[in-house]
Amino acid sequence: MTAAIDHATLPAWNLDDLYPGRDSPELARALREMEAAAKAFAAAHAGKVSKLDGVGLAASISEYERIDEVLSRVMSYASLTYSGAMTDPEIAKFYQSMQERVNAISTHLVFFTLEINRIEDKDLEAKLKTKALGHWRPWLTDVRAFRPHQLSDEIERLLHEKHVVGRAAWNRLFDETIAGLRFPLDGQDLTISDTLNLMSDKDRATRRKAAETLGEVLGRNARIFALVTNTLAKDKEIEDKWREYPRPVSSRNLSNRVEDGVVDALATAVRAAHPDLSHRYYRLKARWFGGDRLDYWDRNAPLPDDDDRLVPWAEARSLVLDAYGRFSPDLAAVGRRFFDNAWIDAAPRAGKSPGAFAHPTVPSAHPYLLLNYHGRTRDVMTLAHELGHGVHQVLAGGQGHLLSDTPLTLAETASVFGEMLTFRTLLERETDAKRRKALLAGKVEDMLNTVVRQIAFYTFEERVHDERRTGELTAERLGEIWLDVQTESLGPALRFDEGYRAYWAYVPHFIHTPFYVYAYAFGDCLVNSLYAVYQDADRGFAQTYMAMLAAGGTKRHKELLAPFGLDATDPAFWQKGLGVIRGFVDELEAMG
Repeated sequence: MTAAIDHATLPAWNLDDLYPGRDSPELARALREMEAAAKAFAAAHAGKVSKLDGVGLAASISEYERIDEVLSRVMSYASLTYSGAMTDPEIAKFYQSMQERVNAISTHLVFFTLEINRIEDKDLEAKLKTKALGHWRPWLTDVRAFRPHQLSDEIERLLHEKHVVGRAAWNRLFDETIAGLRFPLDGQDLTISDTLNLMSDKDRATRRKAAETLGEVLGRNARIFALVTNTLAKDKEIEDKWREYPRPVSSRNLSNRVEDGVVDALATAVRAAHPDLSHRYYRLKARWFGGDRLDYWDRNAPLPDDDDRLVPWAEARSLVLDAYGRFSPDLAAVGRRFFDNAWIDAAPRAGKSPGAFAHPTVPSAHPYLLLNYHGRTRDVMTLAHELGHGVHQVLAGGQGHLLSDTPLTLAETASVFGEMLTFRTLLERETDAKRRKALLAGKVEDMLNTVVRQIAFYTFEERVHDERRTGELTAERLGEIWLDVQTESLGPALRFDEGYRAYWAYVPHFIHTPFYVYAYAFGDCLVNSLYAVYQDADRGFAQTYMAMLAAGGTKRHKELLAPFGLDATDPAFWQKGLGVIRGFVDELEAMG
């Protein structure tokens, strides 16, 4: 095995900026005050929203935002505390308690958006002529997009109250099960994060053993994951039927503020490109490894002549901030705040949430980043990715709590753009031909993981949700669908064994946010096109880019991309993004 990064050198976050402790008076007071405020809000406005004039409606939205922001701050604190120690029973109890308490308080607020949606269009337009209410137009537009799918007040309250013992409970079961799994390898019991990291180890025998123990342990627990997957898919089917969504993905597209046709065009374009992208690249990589086929545990392996040098945290910080700074000193200045303050938790540890994320919390605080940093180039790219999210969230926070939320399709823009800036900086610095080849191959693999693999995940979800409508899927059937989709997307050069059939089980997005995954491909293709504009642009691109991030949820993708001459509804748009990946593969082929 490759030597490891010293975890003691990695930063840990400090959540005191949210609340100073689980038993703190500040947290207890926030809950107590918001319970009283929510009840007072309901007493003042329930049944009367349509009668408010423009000024009155604007004032009521401001008060609704104030209450919701405090409740979101509480849940951010609870969620981040839990993500750092998912297997600690006291912390799990705290997290569940906060979910139940906040859910009970927010039940008093459910009426508000329901009544907003019952206002006639012409009446709302008249109210929107008031300047104070005009500020809230983007939020009102988003709320009212769900009007055709709104149920009665009683059913909406019931669904809201039952959430903590429904979908949220199944999410928690998945999280705690994954966090509690241990994968035996060479006399050690590893976490899933450590095991997945070894799938990129320099030593082939280590990669194989990691792949085999991953498949064996996931397979042994596949019935639990199948139960969670089936239950949540059925739950979604029932609610979608009541709300009259035409397809399983429709509610996600609506919340992402993107048209079904745009997502369909993206998925179709990526699937059509498989032979020229993933199939061609993995055939090339198999040749580098001395054969015609590549075992799946070698898919993300370092190239045979790659030194696989680990990158210390201080160097990773310098690399990413330098890349950001070369593009925009202002962008780097925001990013530096995450390192100068305790806003990042980077060390892998038992019980911690695997993977990585950026949590926006609320505008009155600041985002936090969770990483599992092992020191590989991919981990540096993950740092650049999550820092991009964090910077985006800080900039959008100026819009306020309700208007700062960015749809998933654009939420991946700053993160993937940050990766591209960092990759270009690394590539420009590297003078060794073998190392440049390794960097380029790593970037292609990251892009294939972001575009081809995520659309394959999306295809898997489509097939699972469609098939679930005719009955429960066994763990074996889920494995069959998974293997079929992976074989088609990755190509004939990849060789799979029985153990790989269970790998569907550890993907958290299938559980937490169904159909989230296409947002990664959307963001990658968008950034490829955006970066091409940047390379050809005169001065002013960085300022326009920063303005796009700062817009938060106040504009839609067409409005945000228009200043760059880009249009995601144009079918040719996706070909531009995929063309960047194709060009990189061409370059690698030319290297031999």
